[in-house]
Amino acid sequence: MQPAATQTDSQSQTFFDPDFGSALDAAAAIRARKISAVELTEHIFRRIDAFQPKLNAYVYQLREQALEQARQADEAITRNRATGVFHGVPINVKESFGVQGQPCTWGLPGLKDSKAPANAVAVRRLLDAGSILLGATNVPLNLMDGQSFNDIYGTTNNPWDLARTPGGSSGGSAASLAAGLAFLSIGSDIGGSIRTPCAFCGVYGHKPTLDIMCQTGHLPGGVHSDPGFSTLLAVGGPMARSAEDLDAALRILAGPEPPDSKAFQWTLPAPRHQRLSDYRVGYLLEDPAVPVSAETKVVLEAAIHACEKAGAKLKAGWPENFQFQEMLDVYLFLLGAFDFSVMPRERQQKLRPRLAARSDMLAQGMLTDFAQWQWRNRKRLAYRALWEKFFETVDVFLLPTAFTTAFPHDRTPQDARMIPMPEGGALPFWNITSYIAPATLTGCPATTAPAGLSKSGLPVGLQIVGPYLEDATPIAFAGLLAREIGGFLQPPDFGGI
Repeated sequence: MQPAATQTDSQSQTFFDPDFGSALDAAAAIRARKISAVELTEHIFRRIDAFQPKLNAYVYQLREQALEQARQADEAITRNRATGVFHGVPINVKESFGVQGQPCTWGLPGLKDSKAPANAVAVRRLLDAGSILLGATNVPLNLMDGQSFNDIYGTTNNPWDLARTPGGSSGGSAASLAAGLAFLSIGSDIGGSIRTPCAFCGVYGHKPTLDIMCQTGHLPGGVHSDPGFSTLLAVGGPMARSAEDLDAALRILAGPEPPDSKAFQWTLPAPRHQRLSDYRVGYLLEDPAVPVSAETKVVLEAAIHACEKAGAKLKAGWPENFQFQEMLDVYLFLLGAFDFSVMPRERQQKLRPRLAARSDMLAQGMLTDFAQWQWRNRKRLAYRALWEKFFETVDVFLLPTAFTTAFPHDRTPQDARMIPMPEGGALPFWNITSYIAPATLTGCPATTAPAGLSKSGLPVGLQIVGPYLEDATPIAFAGLLAREIGGFLQPPDFGGI
């Protein structure tokens, strides 16, 4: 297998791959009239027809609407009036983002017939940038799983191995991108829900700095209540097949909405360096608290070695005074508190007796009082300050996205679920959130990039954490690293049609 052919410089572009090219290349090809938006949209729908039965990545499609958008995009090209960076490019969105008039169920059966009252801000911004919306992708129940299945839409499969999960909760988006069923998507992330699916499916994903991307319209039913509310953990972000697409999408998606935009503006600081050799790279391949599978570690070690060979300056180990297990406890406590706070009252009442019998940090967070919550929230901010100081000595920090590759589908209860290790043994399911937790807790940006394939032929994702508010730095690093080790690889059974 070879990396998909892409070339982001539209002036020198000689070939565009309509199956696995980048979103920027697709936009350049449309502007150059090498392919029309209608032709490309029809081509992707043919791919969806061919591969959707295997994957079940899409939960609904907007065929008539998308083709009409594509026709309008082509008419604009004839008048030299392209509307934005992704003019004419077919994309999809995670089902949890409201699309006007369409279901936004979050996998909740009671919302099966819901119709979002308006487009989520993120959806609106991508449409304003000229994108063609093909439809929405699958999620787990209430977005709370490392897999993507629910009783409304069924199970989404991983294109690298249909018996395995694509991850969750943005698993439908990751699977569709890896299979060439869209050029760009948006996901959400509080427990690795962008990063883990991207790692499992071999694509790129970016968890932005906390709150730089507006989440309005990302609620069950697609409602637009709670404008400006911050969960202090959750974000939305782009998913794609190249780092350059992540950068372009983030520049569209990020920035304030009213009323904040009355006084505030957002700019993306330039990446710290333009060459891999100039980067100071911190890294950690494994913490004793959460073992990493041997075949995952081998791939990550090779990526670290490639950085060193390219001239980057390496520094091993966590930041000084960073306590991994304590950080995990704070993260899980705050995650539990947030999850419980947004549950319907009747569900809270049913859960309370079961939670009272548990001693884990998620349960403690769900039953906390405000004083205990605030104490741990101050810990959260202290960890952010610790990492901010650390990023004075390094530019990026590399670590696993997940401790193993995509695991087989498993519908057992999460509290009892174990994830098998390729070399034998298993780890508790909730360990899947361990290595994504530092960036989530501190609010720092984190890009997941393909690092290569494991011995068993499954994608391995490298997580690149960057300094707070400096999102371009980990994204640019991911792009530079791709020049050394290669980037996206297409799954073997999803070639051209």
